[in-house]
Amino acid sequence: MTTNQSMTVTTPSDREIIIERVFDAPAAAVYKAMIDPELVPLWWGPRNVITIVDKMDVVPGGAWRYIHRSPDGSETAFRGVYREITPPTRLVFTFEWEGMPGHILVETVILHEHDGKTTVTDTSLFHTTEERDGMLNSGMEGGARESWDRLEALLVTA
Repeated sequence: MTTNQSMTVTTPSDREIIIERVFDAPAAAVYKAMIDPELVPLWWGPRNVITIVDKMDVVPGGAWRYIHRSPDGSETAFRGVYREITPPTRLVFTFEWEGMPGHILVETVILHEHDGKTTVTDTSLFHTTEERDGMLNSGMEGGARESWDRLEALLVTA
């Protein structure tokens, strides 16, 4: 488990990663930033890449696909399918990095508003411990921290 003043990462089971962070914004604003294809590129992913929303159909069964374009012009993409949509408190979707097809996790995002702030609990459930550990070793924690820092900055300016 790692923690700083803004984000906690835990592995409560051999197939899960849970990331939790409190945002200084109401749940509706945080939720909108997560489902609006115009806002997602402003926060999703590292600062040194351009995020392109290729698909984003935020309905149960709807597909999403984001492309990261690096400064050298190379691209990598991520995709999934929305399973549950409960505005502004819950999103459930699959997540797959196209660089490793077939390794699909289920991500559940819960938003809980309290005193004008929102706690986001993001649970990733993997098929195997090896897949979970591979994600942990990929640098995903740093990427998540950077994305969520960018989300916080966006919410402050909104």
